[in-house]
Amino acid sequence: MSDSLLVALAEPWLLASVTLLLGLVVGSFLNVVIYRLPVMLERAWRRDCAALDGRDTAPEERFDLVLPRSRCPHCGHQVTARDNIPVLSYLLLRGRCRACGAPISLRYPAVELLTAALTVITALHFGAGWQGTFAVLLTWTLIALSFIDFDTQLLPDSITLPVLWLGLLLSLFGVYADTHASIIGAAAGYLSLWSIYHLFRLLTGKEGMGYGDFKLFALFGAWLGWHSLPLIILLSSAVGAVIGLSLILFRGRDRSIPIPFGPYLAIAGWIALLWGEQLTAWYLRTTLPA
Repeated sequence: MSDSLLVALAEPWLLASVTLLLGLVVGSFLNVVIYRLPVMLERAWRRDCAALDGRDTAPEERFDLVLPRSRCPHCGHQVTARDNIPVLSYLLLRGRCRACGAPISLRYPAVELLTAALTVITALHFGAGWQGTFAVLLTWTLIALSFIDFDTQLLPDSITLPVLWLGLLLSLFGVYADTHASIIGAAAGYLSLWSIYHLFRLLTGKEGMGYGDFKLFALFGAWLGWHSLPLIILLSSAVGAVIGLSLILFRGRDRSIPIPFGPYLAIAGWIALLWGEQLTAWYLRTTLPA
């Protein structure tokens, strides 16, 4: 970043304004990623299976993060630029398709607003600089992973692994953790949940979590260092208990339906990214004798 830009963004109101607008735009893109990436992966898996069986697959319309243009799922009306302005278009259309009047899911503006809010909070916490820039990038990653996992119980390697490697590279410059703590954190994050998974399966015959959860925990170890892992697993258990009970009590979710662990890890990791040191210091002050 140029020095003049950093000086300008040092003003909290300007930094908040810029990141609010940026968060709304990115939130709109994340809606695309959340919906389309699992479909893209499923299509790729079907093609791979067909190739292994020696079967030909029927040609399909191009489907990726760019094409086809967004359409109404009810009538197929193509969403124009004026109807794709984050939040504002939803309000102007009163939550309905311009062509057929079918309701538009409230999730779209909700993801945009959530992304904007978390982007502003993260940017103001770290300020303008490399720490703030990469923390915002990680925040966007966690939002996408959380919603994808909640919908499909998938944590795509195409998102998780590059961001994990980015965390290791950042440790070379000590952005959040030193290289020693980062490498041990990545290994300990993966192996700890991997061990719990196999022990649970050995004792119960069931799978308590997926391999994507191991990689996400390793990601946090790479970014924040091994010392952040106990706090993250503790926070994720608390968040999971609160959200899981709320879904069962207030939304009538069947207890037999598995609830993905990825969103809880993501929430806990984001909290640890911003306030991990303060929370750890508070815990030690309140639990250890004076």
